[in-house]
Amino acid sequence: MSRPAILLSPDCEGRTLQIDRAYVEAVVAAGGLPLVAPYGAPIPELLDLAGGVVITGGAFDIPPDAYGAERAPACGPLKEERTRFEWELLEGALSRRLPVLGVCGGMQLLNVVLGGTLVQDIPTEIPGALPHEQKNPKDEPSHPIRIEEGSLLARVASRTGEARVNSTHHQAVAGLGRGLRVSARAPDGVVEAIEGEDGFVLGVQWHPERLLASEPWNLGVYEALVRAAARVREAP
Repeated sequence: MSRPAILLSPDCEGRTLQIDRAYVEAVVAAGGLPLVAPYGAPIPELLDLAGGVVITGGAFDIPPDAYGAERAPACGPLKEERTRFEWELLEGALSRRLPVLGVCGGMQLLNVVLGGTLVQDIPTEIPGALPHEQKNPKDEPSHPIRIEEGSLLARVASRTGEARVNSTHHQAVAGLGRGLRVSARAPDGVVEAIEGEDGFVLGVQWHPERLLASEPWNLGVYEALVRAAARVREAP
């Protein structure tokens, strides 16, 4: 059986598109075929090729006006072209009911696209919050989360209760978007995973693709995405 194609959203610096190889390696290890979705390509035609979509993370923030907020002083840099492209890619994937995985900033965008809001800066808005921008390497975990029993995340990770994840974000989900539920939180209450009520729609605030060696259960996130994508491509 051929590998289902998984579209990966890239970052952009000037006219250069780039992507962390960890995303590619995770999709391949999970049995999928990773395809980078380039800016400027027609999104409907990209989605015609896809069994699933990964909205990747990056060192930038979503414009607060996208969720009806004024920009706070601690809000970080924006990449508006990237946000527009990923927004359209995500809307298209959701409308086609394709499996979707949002990673870190991709989870935040998933929430905003569905009408949710964000905490613009955890340290200034959540008193007593854990450090969510770790100093140690991304391929090591930095803090625990608690996974909700009966959630999609619990099924794909094959665990409930406590797990350890990496953490490289200063924003977080605040108000939930339409049709979403929280499936994991950090000990300080920060939302660490969200998911849809049906189908495969999952957002994780950490980078599972960077933890395949130190926390192997994270491969299950990508394996579940690829399995769901294979079912889509096999459907009549």
